[in-house]
Amino acid sequence: MVTPVRNIVIVGGGTAGWLTAGVIAARHQGRADFTVTLVESPNVPIIGVGEGTWPTMRSTLSRMGVSETDFFRECDAAFKQGAYFARWTTGAPHDGYYHPLMLPQSFGQVNLAPHWLAADGDDSFCNSVCSQGRICDEGLAPKTMATAEYDALANYAYHLDAGKFAPFLQRHCCEKLGVRHVLADVEDVLMRDNGDIRAIRTTQAGEVEGDLFVDCTGFKALLIEGVMGVPFKPCNDILFCDTALAMQVPYDAPDSPIASHTISTAQSAGWIWDIGVQSRRGTGHVYSSNHISDEEAERELRAYVGPAAEGLSARKIKIRSGHRETFWKGNCVAVGLAAGFLEPLEASAIVLIELSAKIIAEQMPANREVMDIVARRFNATTHYRWGRIIDFLKLHYVLTQRTDSDFWRDNVRPESIPDRLQDLLLLWKYQPPGFHEEFDRVEEVFPVASYQYVLYGMGFRTEVDRGALTRDASLASRAMRENAAMTQKLRAGLPRHRDLIDKIVSHGLQPV
Repeated sequence: MVTPVRNIVIVGGGTAGWLTAGVIAARHQGRADFTVTLVESPNVPIIGVGEGTWPTMRSTLSRMGVSETDFFRECDAAFKQGAYFARWTTGAPHDGYYHPLMLPQSFGQVNLAPHWLAADGDDSFCNSVCSQGRICDEGLAPKTMATAEYDALANYAYHLDAGKFAPFLQRHCCEKLGVRHVLADVEDVLMRDNGDIRAIRTTQAGEVEGDLFVDCTGFKALLIEGVMGVPFKPCNDILFCDTALAMQVPYDAPDSPIASHTISTAQSAGWIWDIGVQSRRGTGHVYSSNHISDEEAERELRAYVGPAAEGLSARKIKIRSGHRETFWKGNCVAVGLAAGFLEPLEASAIVLIELSAKIIAEQMPANREVMDIVARRFNATTHYRWGRIIDFLKLHYVLTQRTDSDFWRDNVRPESIPDRLQDLLLLWKYQPPGFHEEFDRVEEVFPVASYQYVLYGMGFRTEVDRGALTRDASLASRAMRENAAMTQKLRAGLPRHRDLIDKIVSHGLQPV
């Protein structure tokens, strides 16, 4: 007898739970026989520090039917156009580079990296191939009031208040998408004879049965680890940061500029994030407790923030770097912190939630008989993505020239560098990242351009055969001229970041 999959139960709320609920419910809206139920404890606080997203969030919110104007008004949101990495290469005061969200000019037609290398000019790789670094330098927004919701003149993601985002998603999911919300504590998990979960028993609402259970219970991993017994695979031998101190800093004035990019500033044993939302800055020091004490780490954070830190408290968050050995077992799949966590260097936490929810929604098994096939595909894709994110985060550390502390020296030890990344670094010494086989997935979390921005932003050099560049020389030259013209046009036409946000909040963007 075929058992259809019709009742989805998400255990745990927060950003992971409500994003997953929204993506699944929106995809299957209109099916009378299909239900999405989210069960969360009324007594568990949200971690609430994931305040940076990837551009994928625009399509995710759009597919869910969320108004971008409402999102800005209710989630203290701001635009994010990339990240600026300060003091990662040499530690000198003016050492820094951008990882923008725009692809290089004419990307897909010509690889500009070898042409930029061969020119050996004074301008940075980012400025030579893309407009976004200069847009960020000048505090400009990525669109205008005439640009419709979710459309862009320069590619963008968001900064947001995580404490406001989850309740915003909750209201939308329940009011617009028909998600059933159960506020209750899980006291037991009831199993079937085949090892599947049949139901969860709650203190306040009794039994909640389901065909597929999504574990969004955070670090607790109530279902995937507590019930299904899936082990955790640490990667603290590669990524050393295991602690964060978070601090919310008010602006000096209501009209203070808002940076439209994340600022990541390297410290003696880690780095400090600085994220601007409408009403405040979110800052935090991510560090290795094996290389610095909590007290010294907090001193570095307070020194970075300056006089504004006086009287503010820092919240300590432990980071357990790594992920599950498998993500979907039986009829249980882990999403969010239950699946794993890495230091928030490139805003990978929320994008992994989005990508996981998208696969579950689009490949929703029709019945239990085919669920294991879908699970195997999900696990293969998700393992690949975690591996590539770990490689990409480590790339920021292995390219450093800093030798001023054990932390930076330890990060370049070969035994701490994944084999795949070592192979790529050797390859890239002689041929720049381009349209080769190293990035062949349809949905790479980080495209090849991201690797180029980090490599050449941090001073990596690739040996270039100038004779081999002749064929694409005119195309590359034209692309760089087009980039210069586009940069000039955007700088002249884009509004100040805070000015645009204020107008969105007051008047609203044009709906799609």
